[in-house]
Amino acid sequence: MEYIRVTKENLEKEHICCAITNNKDVQVSSKKAWLSDRFEEGLVFLKSAERGKCFIEYIPAEYAWVPIEADGYMYIDCLWVSGSLKGHGYSTDLLQACIEDSKEKGKKGLCILSAAKKRPFLSDPKFLTYKGFKVADEADNGVRLMYLQFDEDIAPHFKECAKHPHIDEKGYVLYYTNQCPFNAKYVPILEETAASNGIAFKAIKLDSREAAQNAPTPITNYALFHDGEYVTNEQMNDKKFLKLVNS
Repeated sequence: MEYIRVTKENLEKEHICCAITNNKDVQVSSKKAWLSDRFEEGLVFLKSAERGKCFIEYIPAEYAWVPIEADGYMYIDCLWVSGSLKGHGYSTDLLQACIEDSKEKGKKGLCILSAAKKRPFLSDPKFLTYKGFKVADEADNGVRLMYLQFDEDIAPHFKECAKHPHIDEKGYVLYYTNQCPFNAKYVPILEETAASNGIAFKAIKLDSREAAQNAPTPITNYALFHDGEYVTNEQMNDKKFLKLVNS
């Protein structure tokens, strides 16, 4: 497999894997704008040359849009291989490239979000464990911060605000960022669906690193709460949302 590193210079002409449509699509434009602002902070987006969902995105942890304490570590935003590209060792290729790059940059190790059991849009804990990752910390909602150490330095951990995901607001409250391209399309759909069905719903966009690093949830690219309690990080369309509300 040939891999391409997406940079500010080739960003406009390269597809970004998780949103395979043209550049005029709101999902693509929002994600590319978010990426463009992160490259100077050290973000790396490495993807397969073949069109499909096969990529890794990582950034120095101090610049990550998640509430963690992990100075000196590299944080993996997303490692995603799916469809016909699964089962060929590409996840291993991408992770190994991240490891080698991070060691060259003098990082202490890697960290990434997962859970005890596989959850949508979170990395597979079995794969991570197989690759030598260990659990560094765990929030009350079962989301885990896993890490791979390169030396014997202090392990990373969640900030206190993220360890006990809870908010005071009633109704449905969604925290999200433009890191996930699907939000640009589906968050407005949820807002319209909630309004037309008389459902109390509020979407809070975390539009800065500081806001994301102090969010009341370990997952910041999509975290849905109901009456103060964390519900899910699974992306929802109108049908899934109404099913959840009526369940």
